[in-house]
Amino acid sequence: MNKYLEELKLRLKESEYEKLSRIRCEKVHKFILNSIKLCNPKEVFICSDTPDEVAYIKHMAIASGEESAALATPGHTFHFDGFYDQGRDREATKFLVKKGDTLPPTLNQIDREEGLNEIFSYLKNSMSGKTMIVRFLVLGPRDSVFSIPCMECTDSWYVAHSVDLLYRKGYPMFCKIKGDGDIFMTLHSAGRLDERMISIDWKKKRIYIDYTTNTVYSVNTQYAGNSVGFKKLALRLAIRKAHREGWLAEHFMIMGVKGRNNRKTYLAGAFPSACGKTSTAMLPDETILGDDLAYVRNINGECRAVNVESGIFGIIQNVNPKDDPLVYQVLTSPGEIIFSNVLIKDAKPWWLGMGCELPEEGINYSGRWWKGKKKDGKEILPSHRNARYTVSLKALPNCDPELENPNGVKLGGIMFGGRDYKAYVPVQQGFDWEHGIIAYGASLETVTTFAIVGEEGKYEINAMSIQDFLSIPLGEYLKNYLEFGKKLREVPLVFGVNYFLCDLETNEFLNNRRDKHVWIKWMEERIHNDVDAIKSPTGLLPLYEDVRRLFRAVLNKEYSKEDYEKQFTIRVNENLEKIKRVRDFYEKLNDTPERLFEVLDEQKHRLLDAKEKHGSYISPFEFY
Repeated sequence: MNKYLEELKLRLKESEYEKLSRIRCEKVHKFILNSIKLCNPKEVFICSDTPDEVAYIKHMAIASGEESAALATPGHTFHFDGFYDQGRDREATKFLVKKGDTLPPTLNQIDREEGLNEIFSYLKNSMSGKTMIVRFLVLGPRDSVFSIPCMECTDSWYVAHSVDLLYRKGYPMFCKIKGDGDIFMTLHSAGRLDERMISIDWKKKRIYIDYTTNTVYSVNTQYAGNSVGFKKLALRLAIRKAHREGWLAEHFMIMGVKGRNNRKTYLAGAFPSACGKTSTAMLPDETILGDDLAYVRNINGECRAVNVESGIFGIIQNVNPKDDPLVYQVLTSPGEIIFSNVLIKDAKPWWLGMGCELPEEGINYSGRWWKGKKKDGKEILPSHRNARYTVSLKALPNCDPELENPNGVKLGGIMFGGRDYKAYVPVQQGFDWEHGIIAYGASLETVTTFAIVGEEGKYEINAMSIQDFLSIPLGEYLKNYLEFGKKLREVPLVFGVNYFLCDLETNEFLNNRRDKHVWIKWMEERIHNDVDAIKSPTGLLPLYEDVRRLFRAVLNKEYSKEDYEKQFTIRVNENLEKIKRVRDFYEKLNDTPERLFEVLDEQKHRLLDAKEKHGSYISPFEFY
């Protein structure tokens, strides 16, 4: 017995000690003991993943008031985060950097010792009078080369309940751990709570990432993106591990797309929050393997991927029966779902864009709500635009059967998409791995959305939709990406998608929300060489005849040459401006691979040559 376990025996109830003693890993015992000493909980609950324990956690989430089951649909509960705790908080999230280390200046960071002293001062006695819940989980399928064990100590029953829906249970795996391998650890406290079970000290919200110990510290916050340590917070840790070991940890959804002769092709996609990732992953008649995070490895020359998670923490705004019928059906049917920051009225959850008129009063994250209610001079919407739902993937009728495959699934294609109102066409294929990764992935440009606190409406480069989470220099990350592709025997095709292209005169979107299903089907056919493509300066474009056929087959909709021309016209000047913005961004970094500038310059020259021949706005028919 190690010294940490000996001391834990004195601090834990016999039943909890007995469960913990089955885990022989000294690192686990040390982390739990240090967390107890720092946070001073009234008691400790070790979850060993039995059905009774899991049910108890859900019961306590309701009994504590962190969730409410006052909804008409069986299994549904709701939770409110604080008014100022409605999204990822860039300012409060920092890397702890030890002396002598350097991280990119673009990353929010603080000296490790200074940061630990600060956050420990907030965590000190933060669990006094409360229960510390200890959860053991697995990122990726269990017993796999992809598996990463992880654990969280939290005083939030809501957090402990959420991880049951989002991750694979890991206690049995922890009982098998030997040695001193990587374990991702999180210590979280919601801090002092008011009568509504909302964090009081939100101004002292801190989310600090200690990459030297693979530990996340989170305090005075409840929003799951800040308090569940294994979403984007652990992604930062996984990126460092992937870089060391030569694989990819990505902000990817993964879907199975049905094709000819009953085949299924797996596509991954990176989109910033609120840019269409989840709605793409959940397209009807296809299968969903993941909607947010993926680990990607070279296995015998194939590019194979797994879903890091096993559930969905999805944005609920605009989920409605017309545009997202499958998700809407799940959200309105009996089953275990946590709604957060929606409007509650008549024992039902209501949210923006759900396809019906919303009540004019009810309760929401601001307390009692009525139409026209204001705070800080701004009108409070009935449901927050970053309101969420948490549900197990297996609750979805189209959950892909390969979700738990320890070898992952083979990727046929990877797509990158943001909010690009002026330049890129709705879908195009890269000329090769390097061109696609650089022109679509590294050049991913978007307007920031409500999923990020205080940052809505700003234009920014968001490479691979992962910039917020990078814990290594961006240039090193890109080099790893380019090298990864070179070592593959079967290289996925790379696509750029843009659901937000607008008419330059009216500013109206040229894509219908459901059009993305056609672009997905075209990508699947391209992967198998079922259709040809035309070469434009920015990539390979679909032929009108193929798109017209797919609109009929997929959406039962006629698609005119005028629609095609509007959507796939190459806007030369807007694309040149885009290249300049991307170049300016990367020239400020001192580690950008030279190949990035070469690929951008090649695209610039293709655009200039095309402009000389055809003008500033070039119909796709000119490339036939």
